[in-house]
Amino acid sequence: MKQLDVSSVACVDVPATVHDVRIRPYGIGDAEALRQMSERLSSESLYTRFFSGTPQIPEAYVRALQQLDHWDREAMVALLDGRMLGVAEYVRDRREPWRAEIAVLITDPWQGHGLAGRMVRFLAQLAERRGISEFDADVVLANRTAMSAIRTGWPAIKPTRDGGSVHYRLPLPLAQAIPG
Repeated sequence: MKQLDVSSVACVDVPATVHDVRIRPYGIGDAEALRQMSERLSSESLYTRFFSGTPQIPEAYVRALQQLDHWDREAMVALLDGRMLGVAEYVRDRREPWRAEIAVLITDPWQGHGLAGRMVRFLAQLAERRGISEFDADVVLANRTAMSAIRTGWPAIKPTRDGGSVHYRLPLPLAQAIPG
């Protein structure tokens, strides 16, 4: 049998896709990867998530995720080669426990590739199993991408405007698939 000589074969660098990304619950050891995620976030991305000008992911947010109970407060992370690409979380409303606030943060290079939609679908499945039947989402008006994704997943929902943001009440299960 003749041995194949692969020394002359060109290496083709295949770019990763959203299907190469691992999505799992946030873990106690994820704080440093979350902090490092700031390096791949623009000031605009940080503003649309935290509604304020911050140069990096706030340390108070990192500490809050370290306190997840994985029932009333849950977060999913997206990882590729050990790097965190995104985090999606919900926080159950104490007064109306069937509702939860949802928020998503995706690194700039991965925005627009369907990663947020995949993460929201996973998070919604967990939330439904835990008795949550509605997500609330506040979105800065400048975040057209998020508003478009919400319209795709919940086409009949109309937001209410509140100053420089809009508020959505999003029933679960999802009306149709969110892109991703």
